[in-house]
Amino acid sequence: MEIVFATHNKNKVYEVQLLVPKHIKILSLESIGCFDEIPETADTLAGNAKLKADFVTKNYKLPCFADDTGLLVESLNGAPGVLSARYAGEQKDATDNMDKLLAALALKENRKAKFETVIALNLNGEQILFSGAATGEITLTKSGVKGFGYDPIFKPEGYNKTFAEIPVGIKNTISHRGKAIKKLLDYLSKLESR
Repeated sequence: MEIVFATHNKNKVYEVQLLVPKHIKILSLESIGCFDEIPETADTLAGNAKLKADFVTKNYKLPCFADDTGLLVESLNGAPGVLSARYAGEQKDATDNMDKLLAALALKENRKAKFETVIALNLNGEQILFSGAATGEITLTKSGVKGFGYDPIFKPEGYNKTFAEIPVGIKNTISHRGKAIKKLLDYLSKLESR
């Protein structure tokens, strides 16, 4: 089975491919010839995931899934949330985003945060949503070189290291995206066994 993961983020594709059984091949947007920046104009994670999946379905007629992820910080009323990738501007720069978030939390004692991922799967004329969450806290400084996005400043609950310090195999079992992908894979497995 081949399925498109509607993202230009090579780190996401790599992490997801590690979770997927060998008989499922994940195709990136580049591998199907899509170099468009798909607009993410919805005001919810689910809305953005649907927009990206629907773009691929409409323009390429291929089975696909798309995700949108937000980092919700308790003391910032859920910000950056749906704007996580663009928190510091349209350049979508992870370092700028982390610097802005650390500055916003400089005087806050409560550093509790939660990553949320919503996946929209378009398959056989249907659209199904899957979600996953990871709770934790924002660290005082960046630490670690693995992962991407906010990983160097997010310490998951029950761990004393950031996502950027944890091996990807462990991260995939506890992360928001990993949990959502597991639900997606369980669904695909049930379909295949029918």
